[in-house]
Amino acid sequence: MNGVPLSRPMVLTGRYVQLERLRQEHAEGLAAAAARDRSSYAFTTVPDGLDGARAYIDLAMSKERAGRAVPFAVRRLSDDTVVGSTSLLDLDVFTWPRVAGDTGPVPDDEHPPTVAEIGSTWYAADAQRTPVNTECKLLLLALVLDTWRGLRVTLKTDARNARSRAAIERLGAQFEGVRRAHTPATDGGVRDTAYYSIVAAEWPDVRTALERRLER
Repeated sequence: MNGVPLSRPMVLTGRYVQLERLRQEHAEGLAAAAARDRSSYAFTTVPDGLDGARAYIDLAMSKERAGRAVPFAVRRLSDDTVVGSTSLLDLDVFTWPRVAGDTGPVPDDEHPPTVAEIGSTWYAADAQRTPVNTECKLLLLALVLDTWRGLRVTLKTDARNARSRAAIERLGAQFEGVRRAHTPATDGGVRDTAYYSIVAAEWPDVRTALERRLER
């Protein structure tokens, strides 16, 4: 397969951000980013302090080793500062015929993911409402839908998180519905989850719209 490998460190670089495979050397940067202002993290799992950042990275890397996730640190290029994290999750390779309950082979360089989720995303307060999120999503969507020739990208959030839902909708993702009583919430309750998606047929228009937003 040509393109970005799954088995070696990958770096995705745009005009505003660079996505780097998340590693322990990012811990101090993540801790500093998360500490600047935590008021927007009510519905989001964000590390707190250096020990919290190290544990956060350990957990993300354990999911990576299982072969179903690729976590990234987000570096803002204008000041070479780590400003958050995002991940590709629930990576799956479609095979036919598909046996009920079969999750498919673990993705690798020869069998790139057919579907993925963009999630576990958070940014420092001073990176929010800037081109950072738009370009992060553009880079990840291009990886899945162009380089890997994937079919679908899922995005989801706590149904109560109006700010996150609005950001997802601005990307051009299609709302699919709410999965009720879906998972434990970060505030100790039970979360309803709002689901969105972008499929391959929609990607050219979505990509054009995102590129135009970054040109403003």
